[in-house]
Amino acid sequence: MLAVLREASSPQSIVEIADRVGVHPNTVRFHLDVLTENGQVERVTPEHRSPGRPPQLFRAVRRMDPNTPRRYRVLAEILTQSLGEDPDPSGRAVEAGRAWGRSHHDPAGATEEPVKRLVTLLEDLGFGPEVEEGGDAGGLPSIGLRSCPFLELAMSRPQITCPIHLGLMQGAMDAWGSGVSVDRLDPFVEPDLCRAHLRTRPTSGVSRTDRT
Repeated sequence: MLAVLREASSPQSIVEIADRVGVHPNTVRFHLDVLTENGQVERVTPEHRSPGRPPQLFRAVRRMDPNTPRRYRVLAEILTQSLGEDPDPSGRAVEAGRAWGRSHHDPAGATEEPVKRLVTLLEDLGFGPEVEEGGDAGGLPSIGLRSCPFLELAMSRPQITCPIHLGLMQGAMDAWGSGVSVDRLDPFVEPDLCRAHLRTRPTSGVSRTDRT
């Protein structure tokens, strides 16, 4: 039915589609409802109205099929492979993560304490964060990560994926103007745990080199 509508030079009625496909109009109605709900077909108002109830006309929506499977992992593998060819892959990965963190922070929680905001961000991204009180210098908590939304890539290319995670946390804290930053990320300190360590920013505003 979708092919018939794509090939048609004008919107088609249910009867016309049924004749072309060779099925009952009720069958056409059922499938058109599904195609319309999926955004692949749209109803069209007849240009010239005649007495009586106007026929329902349909045409194919001219766009890529929105219901095809996504292959974001392939894209991620391509990008991580490209970063891996850089002379400083981990450094580039941190910077890429920082740029994302700076641009995608949520200003809605501006009054919330920075560590809580960071935990919320990590929850939204699927890291399964847990605050571990008093685990770092200065009594700052560390943040345990129990999940990884990029687990396969983190296992195969940790030198790229884990620095990206570090960078996005640092970038978000930068964007929030937080007095606390993420010092380092220790991947897989346990089979089911990565740990992000926090530190207080120097009062001069000059950060020491971040470790990856």
